[in-house]
Amino acid sequence: MQLTKGVEQAICIIVLLSTQDNHNPLASDTISEHLQVSPSYLKKIMRKLVVQNIIRSVPGNNGGFSLAKSPEQITLLEVVESMEGPISIYPDTGLINKVFRDGEHTSKGEAVLHDVFNGANDLIRDYLSKQTAADLLKRTMEQSEIPVLNWNTMNLSNQKEKE
Repeated sequence: MQLTKGVEQAICIIVLLSTQDNHNPLASDTISEHLQVSPSYLKKIMRKLVVQNIIRSVPGNNGGFSLAKSPEQITLLEVVESMEGPISIYPDTGLINKVFRDGEHTSKGEAVLHDVFNGANDLIRDYLSKQTAADLLKRTMEQSEIPVLNWNTMNLSNQKEKE
């Protein structure tokens, strides 16, 4: 199973918004500029995150995007599933039917494969559900608190200079 680049971009959007001062929404153009990604593709990703209530759109002249909930409440599972749909690593094209030629072992073969891969899906879901945006940021920045920035006017280089 390989996730799309949309998952990576969604995680990066959430990282930016997790550190963004919530009183100053971040415009999609600013996010696109920071991540150096296509503005049109980024808007599609952001729309999916809005629909899943991970981020929210703030209308108006000083509008943009902000988190819909705290970084501690945003799991990697919901980010992945908002981009990719429910996790399912087994394609199940029905090929097992051809192996057994609709014989007595066909339904048992299908059941065994589904059981094995559903177990793998459950392990992945369980692991990703325990990883939050806050955990990622704290581990990455080696800090116990998530810094608050205004990405509209600064970046991490500016923040280090302030410290």
